[in-house]
Amino acid sequence: MTTQPLRTERSGPQIASVVTDLPFRPELVKAVFRDVTSLPVSRLAAWAAASVTRTVLTEIIDGAGRAAAEEARKRLIPKDLISAIDRNVELEVGSAWYLHSPTFHGLMGEVRNADGALVSLRERRGARTPSGVAGAHRFEAGLRRLLRSRRVRAVPAMVRDLDGIASVFLTDLARDAAKVVREGGVKQFGTVSLVMPGEPAPAPLLKNPLLTLSTRRGDRRTVGGDDVLAAVTMQLFGDLRQRAITEAAEMTRTTSAN
Repeated sequence: MTTQPLRTERSGPQIASVVTDLPFRPELVKAVFRDVTSLPVSRLAAWAAASVTRTVLTEIIDGAGRAAAEEARKRLIPKDLISAIDRNVELEVGSAWYLHSPTFHGLMGEVRNADGALVSLRERRGARTPSGVAGAHRFEAGLRRLLRSRRVRAVPAMVRDLDGIASVFLTDLARDAAKVVREGGVKQFGTVSLVMPGEPAPAPLLKNPLLTLSTRRGDRRTVGGDDVLAAVTMQLFGDLRQRAITEAAEMTRTTSAN
């Protein structure tokens, strides 16, 4: 990555305060990484992943909160989650969870095989449950803290869906961060721009070096903070990606400086 190198990690009251503010504990984040890779994970990587997950879930909760407010409701329900994603495609993350949640069953549409027969939901899920789905429900405490911080409440079904999305998203993020380490950088990355016929193509939007193709520096044995930021470019897009990277990079700089 081309970001400023992360400094040596040190403990102290300032760092403890920053970590306490994260709804998803770094120890839990490291447990998710262990589900998908045997590579060691640095503390800065765990903090960065926790920060990114917080950013994503905060945006989803805020979007759902706006949908609930339009109906003068103070408690979020699964319908609000659907509305939030429908209004902002950037929030469509952790999609492996959708096959396992009743909230999304009606939106998945019919799938047919080569013979034209309907493929059942059980068949579409596959024989093996993804690790992120198998590990769902471990984020409930952090999600309730995050909901309180946004001054909203949610029915149990909504908490279940947020929990599942957080688990699947973080699992995918961990898997991509490990891939960045193994392959020495981001090997595949691109953008899509909508252009009206007859109009010139817009100038490239990705001027931030965090979002460009990069060659990883350092060994291929430990997942670091920069590896997580690289994985974010593979998992997110648009303003949400920029915000997640900015907030995670700022937190890791602050904690390493202290």
